Amino acid sequence: MTKQNTVIRSGRLLSLPDRSAEARDIFVRDGTIAEIGPPGMDVPEGTVEIDANGMLLMPGLINAHTHGHGSLGKGLGDRWTLEHLLNAGPSINGHRTLEDKCLTARLNAAEMVLKGSTATYDLYFEFPAPTLEGMHAVARGYEDVGVRSTIAPMMADHTLFTAIPALLHALPESAQKRLSEIRAAPAEEILKNCRALLQDWPFDPDRTKLALAPTIPLHCSDDFMTGCRNLARDFDVGLHMHLSESRIQVVTGIERYGKTLTAHLDEIGLLGPRFTGAHCVWLDDDDMRRFADNGCSVAHNPGSNLRLGNGIAPARRMLDQGINVGIGTDGSQCADHQNMFEAMRLASFVSRIAHPDTDSWLETSEALAMATRGSAKALGFGDALGQIVPGARADIVFCDLTNINFVPLNDPVNQIVHTEDSSAVHSVMVDGRLILDNRRFTTIDYEKLCREAEAASERLLAANAEAREFASGLESYVSRFCVGLAEQPYHIHRWATDPQTGRMI
Repeated sequence: MTKQNTVIRSGRLLSLPDRSAEARDIFVRDGTIAEIGPPGMDVPEGTVEIDANGMLLMPGLINAHTHGHGSLGKGLGDRWTLEHLLNAGPSINGHRTLEDKCLTARLNAAEMVLKGSTATYDLYFEFPAPTLEGMHAVARGYEDVGVRSTIAPMMADHTLFTAIPALLHALPESAQKRLSEIRAAPAEEILKNCRALLQDWPFDPDRTKLALAPTIPLHCSDDFMTGCRNLARDFDVGLHMHLSESRIQVVTGIERYGKTLTAHLDEIGLLGPRFTGAHCVWLDDDDMRRFADNGCSVAHNPGSNLRLGNGIAPARRMLDQGINVGIGTDGSQCADHQNMFEAMRLASFVSRIAHPDTDSWLETSEALAMATRGSAKALGFGDALGQIVPGARADIVFCDLTNINFVPLNDPVNQIVHTEDSSAVHSVMVDGRLILDNRRFTTIDYEKLCREAEAASERLLAANAEAREFASGLESYVSRFCVGLAEQPYHIHRWATDPQTGRMI
């Protein structure tokens, strides 16, 4: 794709430090911001001009944690815990073709663009093991829309019911037999497939990166996790894991390892600058010190943490420890959307119910920094994304200042985090190219995408009907098990209940 010089004229450029938005011109050369100056500044002859008068220009939001395979799962389930979601996984994700995998990534990307995101970390799931063809299809889906991505195949060599054997034994005998016969691929096979992926990744890493996602410590053998560690080191790619997401996970982790999940990962050498822990609701202070000492990142997902009843992650304490924190939406099958504006707002709000001291609350500027530069670092893009400065890539969101969310414009940072709901997103630029122009895609046929998604959803719901009925029949058993295990003693508290009585506040 031939790149061109572009100048964005007279947009009001967001400044985080002083919470202002003054009119500026932005000159973009070959997809990179080359110069920022006053309106009317000189640019080379032949430069394409974009009129941004009446627009607020902000960095593209960066989604630090999602699951593209979940884009067809909006609205599924109600009072589900994480364990309910994992139990329902086969009924949500079964019978996918390569075309379905590309479609779900494209749908996920389209929603993010409409809601102001320009890059994402996607933990995409294929069972029983990731495939080269499947991950290439996912990458094509994101590239079709124009979204940057770090794609990490989500994988494990144990199923939910072998990872937590007590859960299997809490089910009816007929279900135990069926579930015990389900097997993930052996660690050796999964690692072989990952090596092939890493050796044959035909996409431009400035746009589409590859990483590895051994999904949850309890679901992965130590040999498998250290194999992923070695591959990540050998190919200089990221590692991304769901870590200490639910109370069930951390209680089971103590039983299995005799230490916290984070301490175990540290012991086997997974923690480091390439490592991102998703959720991290139940980290204790020692866990957070390990993250800080090893230069790890956290993907904070306040929306799905609330949706699945997992609790409130200690984001303020993480930042105070010096941990890089990004913000994610999680997948649409457990958060129902890909709206990073709402994710920022929830990150701000949940920090305010943890302690009455206002100094411990997240400032809106911190939430926005987490959703841009913090997430960019977690994705492995460093300072190239998440800011509008010379030398950064021109990934820019244009917000219409006549939208009611910005009328009147009092404090642009506060209003982006606390007021904007994505309805003001007018246009979106990636690498200096408008991929959304006045809320119309320039890269894909959106109406066709909607038709394809509806057809695929109808077909897959029918194909997975029996699995869905089976999983639904187990929900009450999973509920009783989760309540019982979650009530086991643990040394920290992350729910909005009285820690002494466990009762609702």
